Amino acid sequence: MKEHLESYITYMADEKGLSPSTLASYRNDITGFMEYAAERGTEHLVDVNRTQLSLYIGHLKQQGRAVSTVMRSIVSLKSFFQYLVRNQMLQQDPSVHLESPKAERKTPSTLTIEQVDSLLSAPAAATASGARDKAMLELLYAAGIRVSELINLDVEDVHTELRFIRCKGSSGKERILPVSPLAAQCVKQYVDEHRLKLLKQEDREPALFLNSRGQRLSRQGFWKILKKYSQEAGIQGDITPHTLRHSFAVHLLDNGADLRSVQEMLGHSDLSTTQIYLTSRRSSMKEVYDHFHPRAGKPQ
Repeated sequence: MKEHLESYITYMADEKGLSPSTLASYRNDITGFMEYAAERGTEHLVDVNRTQLSLYIGHLKQQGRAVSTVMRSIVSLKSFFQYLVRNQMLQQDPSVHLESPKAERKTPSTLTIEQVDSLLSAPAAATASGARDKAMLELLYAAGIRVSELINLDVEDVHTELRFIRCKGSSGKERILPVSPLAAQCVKQYVDEHRLKLLKQEDREPALFLNSRGQRLSRQGFWKILKKYSQEAGIQGDITPHTLRHSFAVHLLDNGADLRSVQEMLGHSDLSTTQIYLTSRRSSMKEVYDHFHPRAGKPQ
């Protein structure tokens, strides 16, 4: 089995161009099954069957492995056996009907409105970097965009007078999104008074948000900025750029926005992706009900 595994890894590296970390994951997943099978007397590929694969998946679940880890192992094994059949090293694929467990849909982590206010108030807008950071945080929460969409904005994509931005998602689809008056004001102040301080002389960099070298800010750069201000705002636990996106969606729904509108603003192609935010909203509604309804207390 190990000889076939090495040829498979070489193929995935040369033909598919996978990264070393991805290749290591494939290797670990397949090696895990091989060791499991060998301990039970199966050492040759021709002896592997669907039952053994299913038992191995059950074994991973019993060990308490995360659903994402189990799903990745199934993908790795399916890819491996498909490769073997395609290259005539195996006649039948034992993983054909191997079923994947349903992915867990966790309720997104969000901030309260008070926490958002503290975070967005943290940057000192008097400096060039502070004005940039203030504008980025305000815009991220005002439009609910992804961090990749934020850093890929060009100056011409933001229209502060009319209060809208134009951005493209990962699929290349363009969205026109409204922004709050405060977010528009912060972006205008940054562009009019501070952006040129970050831009190098005679540079035609089109990016809206620049780093200290006058270049487009990176994802890693923004993550560091967000971490800095979340600590200054006294927010406990780790927050990510997506935390603000999640908060944007939940706060809109909590205030009566319809699901379809939120779906369009987030750029979700499937409504079911947006519906996960309703879980948070239902929880919030129950808390409000229990707190304010005159007969919501325990029975006497």
